[in-house]
Amino acid sequence: MTTTKLSVNINKIATIRNARGGNMPDVLKAATDCERFGAQGITVHPRPDERHIRYQDVMDLKPLLKTEFNIEGNPIDSFTELVLKAQPAQVTLVPDAANVLTSNAGWDTKNNRDYLKRICKVFKEAGIRVSIFVDPVVEMIQYAAETGCDRVELYTEAYAREYYQNRERAIEPYFKAAQEAVKCGLGLNAGHDLNLDNLKYFAETIPGLLEVSIGHALICDALYMGLENTIAAYRRELSNF
Repeated sequence: MTTTKLSVNINKIATIRNARGGNMPDVLKAATDCERFGAQGITVHPRPDERHIRYQDVMDLKPLLKTEFNIEGNPIDSFTELVLKAQPAQVTLVPDAANVLTSNAGWDTKNNRDYLKRICKVFKEAGIRVSIFVDPVVEMIQYAAETGCDRVELYTEAYAREYYQNRERAIEPYFKAAQEAVKCGLGLNAGHDLNLDNLKYFAETIPGLLEVSIGHALICDALYMGLENTIAAYRRELSNF
């Protein structure tokens, strides 16, 4: 049985709330419901414009959550201050530009090694586990290992896009990247566009996969299946091989 954990990204729930103002749906209740329904972690990705998760949401969530809290984002000053204040179990560093709609690339860990090393040190000294968002490139894994991070998160958009054409070819670079992560002593996470079609094959093929973070697809499925049934379905995909 795999030990891969499911962390539910609740950004899209906050997007719906923000579309009308007020507090419907209630992001805090949704997060605790996700835990009650079987989520093994909650992920948020606050952006500077607060178009979905707000900085205050992060602080309000912290005392309520009983599972692992993962905060993703670009470590600009305001984000770094927020994470240090909230003290989540994990921070995931993502190189988002301010104007991107969603995450669209991993870190160039070679050219940003020294910068990432400084940032990792700040968070690790605060007792926060650090994961770096990377493309499935062996060299990027190798340089990530030199930053002092604890884990890498593989950016899985390319895998999801190519899965239906040729899943063996789509997963090959991820398998090689995962092998390198294990070799370098790094923990391994993954996320972006994973769904009920492609998740099982990814999880059963990738060695050492500790955690997946899934938001958009999971919330879309919940519109039809309900949140409790959807989380159960994703958990099954991570445990039935």
